[in-house]
Amino acid sequence: MNGKRVGESTIRLERPPRVRAWAAVGGKKEKEGPLGAKFDKLFPDTMCGEKTWEQAEVHLQKAAVRTAANKCHLPVSALDLMIAGDLLGQCVASSYAARGTQVPYLGLYGACSTMAESLALSACLLDGGYAQRVCAVASSHFCTAERQYRFPLAYGGQRTPTAQWTATAAGACILTQAADDCAPVRITHVCFGKICDLGVTDANNMGAAMAPAAHSTLRALLRDTDTKPSDYDGIFTGDLGEVGTRLLHELFRRDGIDISGVHEDCGRLLFSKQQDVHAGGSGCGCAASVLCAHLLPQLADGSLHRIVLAATGALMSPTSVQQGESIPGICHAVVFESGEKR
Repeated sequence: MNGKRVGESTIRLERPPRVRAWAAVGGKKEKEGPLGAKFDKLFPDTMCGEKTWEQAEVHLQKAAVRTAANKCHLPVSALDLMIAGDLLGQCVASSYAARGTQVPYLGLYGACSTMAESLALSACLLDGGYAQRVCAVASSHFCTAERQYRFPLAYGGQRTPTAQWTATAAGACILTQAADDCAPVRITHVCFGKICDLGVTDANNMGAAMAPAAHSTLRALLRDTDTKPSDYDGIFTGDLGEVGTRLLHELFRRDGIDISGVHEDCGRLLFSKQQDVHAGGSGCGCAASVLCAHLLPQLADGSLHRIVLAATGALMSPTSVQQGESIPGICHAVVFESGEKR
């Protein structure tokens, strides 16, 4: 087995990449949420000055990448690679955002797990010496997701209590492997998850579909690294919401492990209960923006020292749901540490 592998599923990065810069952008509802003041840029409406919602999501992603690059004092064209994803068919928001950058591009679809997947792949490429600067980015938009997966917004359908609200947001991280880079935040381990499908068919209950995958990946990470939940300042899933969070805690309790003291979910952090989002937030942009607006700044200033981002995805399509297929869940985990390696 390769020396970078730890246990069955986890990769230990021998040359941990640095998170050089990050940016979070969002819309009106995100501005009104508890993390609104922490975003780099917020738009007053869902159109973001564009003609369509899909173009608005492209605008969100472009703004996140451009803002992160500006923090590095680099042009976007200086990136070696852009690894991006969204919820739309064939990842059109990401590919259109990358259009014109002249930066090599990889499009990902991991549903709400996309940001963790992008970060994990970026970190592996940097650790292997295949790149020096990589941008990991993910976005989502409430209106584009509703139009694709559920009903036209004009339909005015009643949302179920287990439904989650897709974030109109994007997050971008620029990772580097430069020897002289003194950025304080490092990615030390990644754990790619396995598909978990326990037969959930309700597209309005994604928390139930994704919780088993979060449990599987986190359990593998803890086992492989010989760590326990209390070894981390926080374990952040995204986006299980209220329903999935309760299920995840129950699954760990059956293992004799209590994660409630260190666990929180990005879908519960982005919005407040007063915003009528039912079970919480969701979408690729939810975990991405919470990471960039809320978690990475705390790692950078030393408020947090070691955390796990375990982003989860419901890998469904409108067609598979209409055909009565169950919803496969996935979760990828990334370990962030601040300060120099001890």
